[in-house]
Amino acid sequence: MITRTSDRGRRLAVHILLIAGAVLMVTPFVWMLSTSFKSFADSMKVPPTLLPSEWHFENYAKVLTTIDFGTYYLNTILVTLGRTAGQLLLCSLAAYSFACLKFPGKNVIFLALLAVLMVPSQVVMIPSFVIMRQLNWLDTFYVLIIPGIFSAFGTFLLRQFFMTLPKDLEEAAKIDGCSYFRIYWNIYLPLSKSALVSLAIFTILAAWNDLLWPLIMTSSEDMRVLSIGISSFQGQHSTDYPLLMAGAVMATLPIIVLFIFLQRYFIEGIAMNGIKG
Repeated sequence: MITRTSDRGRRLAVHILLIAGAVLMVTPFVWMLSTSFKSFADSMKVPPTLLPSEWHFENYAKVLTTIDFGTYYLNTILVTLGRTAGQLLLCSLAAYSFACLKFPGKNVIFLALLAVLMVPSQVVMIPSFVIMRQLNWLDTFYVLIIPGIFSAFGTFLLRQFFMTLPKDLEEAAKIDGCSYFRIYWNIYLPLSKSALVSLAIFTILAAWNDLLWPLIMTSSEDMRVLSIGISSFQGQHSTDYPLLMAGAVMATLPIIVLFIFLQRYFIEGIAMNGIKG
């Protein structure tokens, strides 16, 4: 009886903690959605109020007319798709090489690759700008997509997953005469769906929210992305919070919908990596 009571007490404490954490996570999104329907005066009230005194649905229309939101949206989608597809292909190829192939200096090269994770991207921003200028890639989709398809983290993530797959499958495929690429394409990739989806979600989030790289590498309005367009509502002396929040809601909605559809694969991939690692 005492054991059951203590178990119920622990479960109740865990549920209370999880509910409190969920409320803390959801509150910023609720506040963002509420502010997107407020007037500017309403958003500056002290003390602040959760619900607007008058609902201004026209804020969303103002966002579309104030900035070239459609172009920014399309550019962001193209950049995100390009980076994600490139990372999934290149990182999986590199991960397969490090996990399954034998070649001189493999461990040294892999350690050097991991060392890249310890270097902040801001440190190499100026050299990267110089290189992009010499390649004449500035203000093009090349500069927004190609440098972003190389990922040390993605290679490490997939390499760790590939190493957990049974070696018997690879050996049986070799006996049947399969090449290395066919083993990678027909055996390893289909078995790594959850890990690939996990990497895809990480890549999509990074590409969709990227601000510093597009801000430095592009200058024309035709090449701007959503993060830059939304930041334009934030001025030096004042910020139009309702329009800023309305733009943020429209920018965040596709990511939320995507995660809802892919969350099963994402959680499965994280769990499998944690168990097998």
